[in-house]
Amino acid sequence: MTESTRQASSRQAGAADPADSFGAFAPGALTRAVLGVTRKVPETWAGHRLALALRKLAIRSLKGAPVDVEALGARMRLYPYRNVCDKKVLFTPQFFDPQERAILGRHVEEARSASRGFRFIDIGANIGAYSVYVAALAGPEARILAVEPQPDIFERLTFNIRQCPWPTVKAIACAVADKSGELTLFLDPDNSGESSLKVLASSSAQNIRVAAVPLLQLLAEEGFDRVDAMKLDVEGAEDIILEPFLRNAPDDLLPRLLIMEDGSDRWQIDLPALVTQRGYRQVLRTRLNFVFERDRG
Repeated sequence: MTESTRQASSRQAGAADPADSFGAFAPGALTRAVLGVTRKVPETWAGHRLALALRKLAIRSLKGAPVDVEALGARMRLYPYRNVCDKKVLFTPQFFDPQERAILGRHVEEARSASRGFRFIDIGANIGAYSVYVAALAGPEARILAVEPQPDIFERLTFNIRQCPWPTVKAIACAVADKSGELTLFLDPDNSGESSLKVLASSSAQNIRVAAVPLLQLLAEEGFDRVDAMKLDVEGAEDIILEPFLRNAPDDLLPRLLIMEDGSDRWQIDLPALVTQRGYRQVLRTRLNFVFERDRG
């Protein structure tokens, strides 16, 4: 698959419309007040309940409008409707994968200390929360690839990328799979972040055809000869992506840090075992994710 069959976007690939630049949807008084509370609540049962109640109040008041805010060290435009990622990052960014981000931040700092540009691959980038977080930490020498197949989410991703201080993030509008071509993407009607290449249980799920490319091919086409960290959040399709990659990738191309969503109930193989066979050790398992590290040879 060539570049002509996929959409690509980077910060250099077109400026935002001046009439719709960041700040055009600044939070109003009620939203600011809610954010002042929800972004400080502790990660306790009571904290979650309070944040949820206030979040619902603010979302109703927004009446479908997005919100331009700073979150995770970056400027973002967030749409807290039918996408859990937007809701979390807007109202409670302190709850957004804090342990995973701490480990990722440590790897970024190690690369910067060694004067080595950080290389990060974000598969299932959604609105770009991980990508812009890394971009803010890693500085102008980083190189970040954000891959997202959903057209409407891709537009939000590219807007957020344009807010980054350096042109270090490139967005690719495609799916990553075990073969090139067109595949069916099943769209979750309630949460865009749960759309998947695997059939969804929801009877109201719709589907679209999207371009797809294997991970090894994508990295070769984008000129990556090493990867410092990789995140996969593809709703149970992690095995489709990683099995051929882990079996065929040279050691030099294996990321030192691997963060992948826990899709154990949908995987067709024992994916953690395969990851371990390629020299990784599990350093964290949260409610949502596995985190593996691999020493460089």
